[in-house]
Parts: sequence; structure tokens; C-alpha cells
Amino acid sequence: MRRAMLATLALCAATFAGAQGVTESQIVLGQSVALSGPASELGKDMQSGAKLYFDFVNKSGGVNGRMIILKTLDDGYDPPRAVENTKKLINEEKVFALFGYVGTPTSNASLPIFTEAKVPFIGAFTGAESLRTPFNRNIFNVRASYFDETEAIVQHLTAMSVNNIAIFYQNDAYGQAGLAGVERALKKRNLELSARGTVERNTVDVAKAVEDIRKANPQAVIMISAYKSCAAYIKAMKLKGSNPTFWNVSFVGSKALAKELDSDGRGVQISQVVPFPWDPSIPVVKEYRALLAEAKGEPGYGTLEGFIAAKVTVEGIKRAGKNLNRESFTKAMESMGALDVGGFKVSFTPESHNASKFVDLTIISRDQKFVR
Repeated sequence: MRRAMLATLALCAATFAGAQGVTESQIVLGQSVALSGPASELGKDMQSGAKLYFDFVNKSGGVNGRMIILKTLDDGYDPPRAVENTKKLINEEKVFALFGYVGTPTSNASLPIFTEAKVPFIGAFTGAESLRTPFNRNIFNVRASYFDETEAIVQHLTAMSVNNIAIFYQNDAYGQAGLAGVERALKKRNLELSARGTVERNTVDVAKAVEDIRKANPQAVIMISAYKSCAAYIKAMKLKGSNPTFWNVSFVGSKALAKELDSDGRGVQISQVVPFPWDPSIPVVKEYRALLAEAKGEPGYGTLEGFIAAKVTVEGIKRAGKNLNRESFTKAMESMGALDVGGFKVSFTPESHNASKFVDLTIISRDQKFVR
């Protein structure tokens, strides 16, 4: 009997030793986001929303007795720093998986590293097609893509006979991803952009973009950048007497943009990829709001996205069972099929790791509030 028990314990120890980031008591996840710099609100929201759910799970006993530990490093929304963070998380911190990265350029820069190491990369806050095509078995996208968001925006605009459409975009992989989505949606309707203007990442030098776009006198400007530069652009356009409708994709950081714009924000529109955080009739929002109230936090799209991404990740960990390793987790996620996490539906299969196509359109109203 004693020998059998020792043999079982030895087998379990060997199993745990083979699963990096997994011990009898912990599952360690790694995250690289902007906690400083012009995109810091995005990183902080993603981190705090995820921790809200992970802390809830841990207080309830964890998953199969294991606590979920999220180790977060600051990359300042800078790709080289994200690369170094990713190497550190995998090689030094020995994380089980990477979770909740924020941004296209930082995720793209990290992609070769986690792909070679065969580390799961879950719930990144980006809709870039580069993380969807070609298929990468390590990547699990919880949110809709920028193609989905820009299609919804263009569809809405053209349905209202708006066809003089310009674009303001960040001059990097994120901006190019959004540009491609807008051009794709316009081409479907035999339309072209009337003007385009760019801004460099982590800057607010928008003067040239304002002049380049104003010449076309657009009815609408679709914006693919972070909240600081988008706010600077909108304010500059209004100072010049130009007031088209302004449209942003979800990555802009809705609450941060509304705060940055203040009274200039009224009427600015944003596509969203998670449900309305102020609607408690949606079960996942009700759950999120209850935990958020305990933590004395304020609701918003960024924290809700982190919360949902964490919930989906935990579901995969649960389904992988006691003998958790990267392969068992990947298979568990792929076998998830259609899952309703509380009014927000996701679906993973062995052929597709893109869980959702949900897009909602919102407007900033008075006092930095949002309406649908």
C-alpha cells in the first residue's frame, strides 16, 4: 500500500514537473501591458479586470485547489520592451501561459517567441488579423477582430448614406490592421477612403493629419489609434472648425478617451467587443458589477474585457482537469465548442481559435457617459 502511494506521488510530481508554471498549489500566468506611458489606462484596465475574476476564483478555492497567479510586467506599449518581458516571463518566471497582452505591435513582436516556446497566448486586447491569420494553435482570441469592428462601423455609416469617409490611424501594426479593415469594408461597397492621416505611436503630434484630412471635408473619420492621440486629433479638428462624426474602434480605451476629451467627447462613437458594462440584465455584467462593487471599482469596457478573458481562461483550465499542462489546456479550449459565459457567447474549435464576432456601437453622451 505504502509503495503504491509513493509511486502515485512520484508520478504526480513528474507530471507537475513537466508542466511549466503549474504546481500543486499554483498556476502562474504572465502578462505584458502598458502600466506607464500614453496607453497606460488600457493596460491597467485589462490587468484589474482580469484580477477581479482571478481573485474571485482564488477566494473560492482556486481551480482544482490551485490558485491563479497573474504576473504583470510593464512594457509602456513599446514592442522591444514587450519582447524582453515575454522572454523573462517564459524563461525566468516560468509561466504556464501568457494572458491579456494589450496592443497589436507588442503582441506581434512577442508572437515568434511564444510560438517557438509553444506557450498559450490567451485573450489579447487586440483585434489584429496577424493574430488570427495564419492559424496559430498557441493563440486564443476571445474578442472580435478589427475586421469585424470596422465592418460594423462602415455598414452603419453607409446605411445612413455617408460615403465620404476618411481615416486617422497610428503609423504601426495596429494602425495598419485597422486601415486594412476599413479599406476591406469600403471595397465591399465599391467605395474608397477620401483621405488619410497618421500619427506616430505614443505621440500626440496630429497637426499634419488634421490638415491632410480636412482638405477632403469628410462626413466621417474612422480612427485607429490610442486615446491620447485620438483625443488630440478630435480637439484639433474642432478648433479648425471641422466637425465630422468621429468613430473609434474598441482599442482606443473608451473611458480614457471620454475622460481625455471631457466636453469635446459628446457625440464621439466607439465600436465595442464586449457587452454594455452598465446593463445588469446581462448575467456576466451583473456578476462583474457585483465583484467590482466589492472592490470599489468603476465599470468600463476595458475592465469588463479583462474579466471576460479571465473567465474564459479559467473555464479552459477547469476543463483540462487535475493533470494540467499546455497540451491538455489547448485541447480543453478546442473542445469548448459554443459556450455562454453569461450573455456573451464564445466558441473555440480545433480549426478556429477566434471565439467571438460580437460588435456593439456606442456613443459618448453628456458627462463622459455612454449610450448605445
